[in-house]
Amino acid sequence: MSSNEHVKNPTLILASASPRRLDLLGQIGITPDQVMPADIDETPLKGELPRALAGRLAQSKAEHIAADHSDRFVLASDTVVACGRRILGKAADKEQAKQFLSILSGRSHTVYTGVSLITPNGSSHKTIKTSVKFKNLSPDEIDAYLDHDEWVGKAGAYAIQGIAAQFVKSINGSYSNVVGLPLFEVANMLKGKGCKF
Repeated sequence: MSSNEHVKNPTLILASASPRRLDLLGQIGITPDQVMPADIDETPLKGELPRALAGRLAQSKAEHIAADHSDRFVLASDTVVACGRRILGKAADKEQAKQFLSILSGRSHTVYTGVSLITPNGSSHKTIKTSVKFKNLSPDEIDAYLDHDEWVGKAGAYAIQGIAAQFVKSINGSYSNVVGLPLFEVANMLKGKGCKF
């Protein structure tokens, strides 16, 4: 084979149901061969801290899919929003979403995204942290936001890439991490395992 001949990339499975993660990968020129959400229990363990939860869930998702696809590259991720040690997950209903946004109002919070890549030749796991500060939110602003349903299915009950961008006073760290996938780290993990894109 000549040195100029293209080497086919390994088959990549994205173990996520999130359209945002698929869009983010596309932003850096990566299209997974398959999208295969991992159906696992995402309940935090007793006393589990937010960073540990994000890492454990990402690894569990990757392992769940890799168990049946050991010849593939499996990429999984999980995002956790935390205010101190308190985990703000996906709100169960509008009332809980209002509670979460009231907690985040006028404060800094942390977004952790665990990323796990399992390949036939080994695995890589990272958890990335970003700090986000919200402005003070009035009850009317919270109610108006909740009327849009953007909060549904989002950790912390908000989407930074949507209408909630107007609430963000400052961000320290990776923006794509808050959306759901830290692209700098993911690109390096994939390149480190031989993916070309």
